[in-house]
Amino acid sequence: MYKRVILIVCMVLFINITTACDINKTKRYEAEFLELFNTATQIVGYSENKREFESYTQLIYDELKAYHELYDIYNDYDGINNIKTINDNAGIKPIKVDKEIIDLIKFSKDAYVLTKGKTNIAMGSVLKIWHDYRTEGIDDPLNASLPPIDLLKEAALHTDINNVIVDEENSTVYLNDPDMSLDVGAIAKGYATERVSEVVKEKGFVSGILSVGGNVLTLDKKIDSNEEWSVGIQNPDKDSEKHTLKTVNLSNKSLVTSGNYERYYTVDGKRYNHIIDPETLFPAEYFAAVTIICDDSGLADALSTALFTMPLEQGKELIESIPNTVAMWIFNDGSIVYSNHFEELIKN
Repeated sequence: MYKRVILIVCMVLFINITTACDINKTKRYEAEFLELFNTATQIVGYSENKREFESYTQLIYDELKAYHELYDIYNDYDGINNIKTINDNAGIKPIKVDKEIIDLIKFSKDAYVLTKGKTNIAMGSVLKIWHDYRTEGIDDPLNASLPPIDLLKEAALHTDINNVIVDEENSTVYLNDPDMSLDVGAIAKGYATERVSEVVKEKGFVSGILSVGGNVLTLDKKIDSNEEWSVGIQNPDKDSEKHTLKTVNLSNKSLVTSGNYERYYTVDGKRYNHIIDPETLFPAEYFAAVTIICDDSGLADALSTALFTMPLEQGKELIESIPNTVAMWIFNDGSIVYSNHFEELIKN
């Protein structure tokens, strides 16, 4: 058992009496670990033995841990310049960082353009205010309150992504505004999941599911049956007895959902979720949840946030412009709208 990871590993035997090839030795395993990206990570996949599967799980843990520390906005780590380091030096000096941070910021700038500013990692000054008010409201519900709009508007003056200066030659990042900060929460988890999947696939883990806090990435099909993976979409109505709203069949696809049901607080009887619309500076209220399915987990993460803050028609227009990408919108009354081709993935 590995010292750095507490693994819950179980083995499901695969029995095939009709063929005599290496696939008969394949077994299905599952593992789970907590902590990274402040969420639970589940892994399901096939290996010839438990030791091999544990080596894949350890590799996934190690890779995710590295990304978790690099993309952290709250904590310092010895010998690591991370997103928090960049924020701490806003308006002071450029910070030399690893390529993984440079690549994330470049990806995020592309996402900003694609979503017309709806997914903006430079919104840290605004998001921090909401984070503080939400935390205080959860800790002291009777005195929960909303941030003053003037405070939010002042913070919004410091969210220009063009002030995030990337120098690839010197591998530095500089925030050219002392009052701005980065918050990569809308992209980092999905982006890291995609990068980690690339590493583990190169090592031979080619059939499985990697779920990082609900950011689900599927690798190929199930080895034992050649069937696609069945992935459930959570019902945003937590009071319902039906926990899974829809189940879709996926292979080599990622699924990400943004919703109002996980991180929120209540003020005067009204719930306020954590997904802030850059235009209103308040939590978006169009939908209960938005699910994206596409080829890239980072893109799915960015799009789920963006579409949650867009009116339906605007979101539809965006999704239809991106190849191999579909969406499902769940309204607060429980009604559902699909983009073209989404329903083709729903399991009968």
